[in-house]
Amino acid sequence: MRLDPLRDDADFDALYAIQSDPAVCRYLLYDARSAEEVAAALERDSAKTRLERVGDYLQPAIRLRDADDLLIGTMYFHLTSVDDRTAEIGWLVSPRFQGQGYARECAEVLLDLAFGELDLHRVYAELDPRNTASVRVCERLGMRREAHLVEHMWLKGEWTDTGTYGILEREWRV
Repeated sequence: MRLDPLRDDADFDALYAIQSDPAVCRYLLYDARSAEEVAAALERDSAKTRLERVGDYLQPAIRLRDADDLLIGTMYFHLTSVDDRTAEIGWLVSPRFQGQGYARECAEVLLDLAFGELDLHRVYAELDPRNTASVRVCERLGMRREAHLVEHMWLKGEWTDTGTYGILEREWRV
């Protein structure tokens, strides 16, 4: 497994297969995407290469080294506060590769970056608490459940809860 930038044309088919799957998008803020929506997201996200200002984010590809660099998912790392040294982390993995530790392994790489080179204080993940696979990833990373907001947002025709998991620099790799 490795993380590297999204590639506009080369990654389209694999990313479309993931982001157009309604089951994959069940707990995301967006519905299954059309080919046009995936192309626009790929163009936008592949151009994001810096973490300097609030709102900057990276969305690197998760690739399998032994499978011709096959894209199996993406990570998300968003700088939410420079003053408070805080970022948000997330992941999206193809159903075919879920449950094999790829999200956790990639999140560890980003947390090492966050608490090392970037000198951040706190990293958090926001998710739908019904997404038990993502909850398990957070727990395996040593993130603690910080909040469970009940019926926090109207999304996809229903009230949904939001869970927040977080970890501080001093807690990472203790």
